[in-house]
Parts: sequence; structure tokens; C-alpha cells
Amino acid sequence: MLTDKPDQGLRRTLHEIIFEADTRAGRFFDLMLILAILMSVLVILLDSMAEIRREYSTLLLILEWGFTLLFTVEYVLRLYSVRRPLVYARSFFGVVDLLAILPTWATLFVPGAHYLTVVRLLRVLRIFRVLKLAQYVSEAQHIMRALHESKRKILVFLMCVLSLVTVFGALMYVVEGEEHGFTSIPRSMYWAVVTLTTVGYGDISPRTPLGQGIASFIMLMGYGIIAVPTGIVTSALVRPRPVSTQACPVCGRDGHDVDAVHCKYCGGHL
Repeated sequence: MLTDKPDQGLRRTLHEIIFEADTRAGRFFDLMLILAILMSVLVILLDSMAEIRREYSTLLLILEWGFTLLFTVEYVLRLYSVRRPLVYARSFFGVVDLLAILPTWATLFVPGAHYLTVVRLLRVLRIFRVLKLAQYVSEAQHIMRALHESKRKILVFLMCVLSLVTVFGALMYVVEGEEHGFTSIPRSMYWAVVTLTTVGYGDISPRTPLGQGIASFIMLMGYGIIAVPTGIVTSALVRPRPVSTQACPVCGRDGHDVDAVHCKYCGGHL
């Protein structure tokens, strides 16, 4: 039965070491964890270089599986040290922790999948909590909240852009034709996306005066369109409240108000 009383014994000790950065043991654990994450990512980067892989393939393989086993044990301990492991498993860091170990295990069935373990680098975001940079945690959460509040406006904006890309793509297909590289409407839509975003790869370009005029109009429109999502998100930003780095012993999530007594996600006692 779940109570508001904090856990005692082994689970409480593990929680303080693994989740808390305010204790000496917890701070040391997190710093060692971040070092291990950086080293594991370095191993993956080196393994992607053919000349190094040919000479040190066995060593790199041993190191990669060693880090994977280490992170697997750590992930299991994280789930054990909170009273609601499923809540933590569905959180941002819970998902990242799982994705950090799955690719290597997946190589048993899909060769080459271990390169996806570079996602481990996202775990280094814990350094904001380790170094007690609570204001950065607050700002990050505030940006995520602003993006969430703006998702409908952004969705409408993307639908409008998709409509424009379809219309301009079809128009350029008719104006330029296959002889100028616009071999289909989807390929013309690809050109419209590249032009509208002002990227301009140059692999396809209009040749007729009318097509060049349409392209110029799309380019000028692109400068205005790029600024729209920025304005949408900016309008949703307000000054965030300061947060603490204390993690909930029930679900393992942090980012609570500095004077909070209970977790704002699960209601557990802090």
C-alpha cells in the first residue's frame, strides 16, 4: 500500500545515491555516470571509423558491451529505487535511459543497431541537476511547456506550409516540365521545400522566365514563413518559477518548486 512516508532501508539509500545530487554520494555517482556516458559515446564514435574499427574491433566490442551491462544494471536499480517504477519509466529520462541500452541488445538481432546508442548523450542533461543549476532545469521545462502550449498553432502552420508546397510543386511541374528536372509532382514538391526554407541545394532549378519568377516569389515568402514558428513559441513564453533539483522518491521526477512538500506529478511525499 502506497503511503506518503518516505521509503527506508536499501531502497531509500539507493534513491539518495542514484537520484539525489545534494548528497556527497549522489553527486559522486552522477559525475561518474556522466563520465561513463561520455566514454561510451566516444567508443561508438571510434567504432564508426573504419581504420580504427579494423585494428581495435575486439576492444571496442568489449567496451561497448561493458558500458551496456553497466547502464542496464543502473536502469534496473533506478526502477527499483522508486515506488512507482512505471511512472519513472514513462518520464523523459526514463525513456532516454531505456533507449540508451536497447540498441546494443538489439544488435543480437539487427547488426549495426548499436550505433543508435549515441542517444546516451542525452543523459548528460543530468549535469544541470548534478551541478545544482536549477535555473537551467526551470528554463528547459519552461521551453517544453511553451512548445506544448503552441502545438496546435504549429500544427496549423505546418498544414498551411504543406498546402503551399503542394500547390507550388504542382505549379512548377506544369511550368517547367520534365525536361528541366521537374519529373513529377513529388519531386517538384521537394524542390519547393528546399526553396521555401531558403536552403537551395541547386540540384533542381527552374530554366524558364516564368519558373524563375515563381521561384523568386517562393524565396521571398520563405523569409517570412521561417519567422512564424519562432513568433508562435515566443508568445507562449513567460517567466518561469524557480525549481529545486530534488527528485521524487516515488516516481523519480524532479523540477519541483523549491517549497514543495509533495510531488506535483504523482503526489508522493518529497
